[in-house]
Amino acid sequence: MEYRILGRTGLKVSRMGFGGIPIQRIDAKGTRALMLRLRDEGINYIDTARGYTVSESYLGEALEGIRGDFILATKSMSRTKEAMAKDIDISLGNLRTDYIDLYQIHNPSVAQLEQVVAPGGALEALQEAKAAGKIGHIGLTAHSLEVFTMGLEMPWVETIMFPYNIVESQGIDLIAKCAEKGIGFIDMKPLAGGAIEDATLALRYVCANDNVTITIPGMAELAELDQNLAAVNDTTPLTDADFARMDAIRKELGTHFCRRCNYCAPCTVGISIPSCFLFHGYLQRYGLADWAKGRYASMSIKASACIGCGACEGRCPYSLPIRDMLKKVAQDFGE
Repeated sequence: MEYRILGRTGLKVSRMGFGGIPIQRIDAKGTRALMLRLRDEGINYIDTARGYTVSESYLGEALEGIRGDFILATKSMSRTKEAMAKDIDISLGNLRTDYIDLYQIHNPSVAQLEQVVAPGGALEALQEAKAAGKIGHIGLTAHSLEVFTMGLEMPWVETIMFPYNIVESQGIDLIAKCAEKGIGFIDMKPLAGGAIEDATLALRYVCANDNVTITIPGMAELAELDQNLAAVNDTTPLTDADFARMDAIRKELGTHFCRRCNYCAPCTVGISIPSCFLFHGYLQRYGLADWAKGRYASMSIKASACIGCGACEGRCPYSLPIRDMLKKVAQDFGE
């Protein structure tokens, strides 16, 4: 297993980590088997989140006795100091540890990130927890290029997590800037949330980018782990045939795959269009229907509110049929 230094955190992480979303669909026993296998294979980075329902709890139970073999990262969508302080303590309890290596601000909008750094914002709680030894480092996760760009200029941001894969390369220039600034780059959704079926090619593509510090595919089965390990350990240069296959994947997904660039905004009626498609992806491909429905239900304006004006489609650089896609989201979620 290859190891990298995660930016200025100084943490030595395996090139591939473990994404903790899918373990919501298994159990604590299955999670334990995965953790033992990760340790044996030299994978030392685990990613989870407060919002992944049972994920933190399953991991806490599974890591009993082997916590020291891993770098543990979680994240919270809390935006205020009080709420974040509460979430940090919940995470520590769920994970059965007195120390979390990396705690991240989870996917804020521009306005929410401004709230996080304002007086009384979540950053104050994170910095106090860091001073108290509860957490080691502070990071940021994003789906928006604008938030990614803002994070690059914030001195407290030690790591940034963002989607990067065969069909989502919109952040490639910002990923390079992470390397320039000593910010660890964590690649999420290397398989585009399961949309890319050729996992081996997808991971080889991601790891061919030297600016990617670590990639964290979600895994719930040992067979997935074996497949992903083989791909990450394959250092054979990509061939013309590989590039042709990637072009075919882009063409196949290109007409109906949202890259979450947010150029479609603002929606006339206030729908968060990328969020609709993100949650729909979880519903369709992750096998996490209840969780996806819960996330979608938290949206104040649902896909069904679309009035069909088409303004978003005129702004989409990928010419997606957004109105039809929103109809499908509303149909599948029932609202």
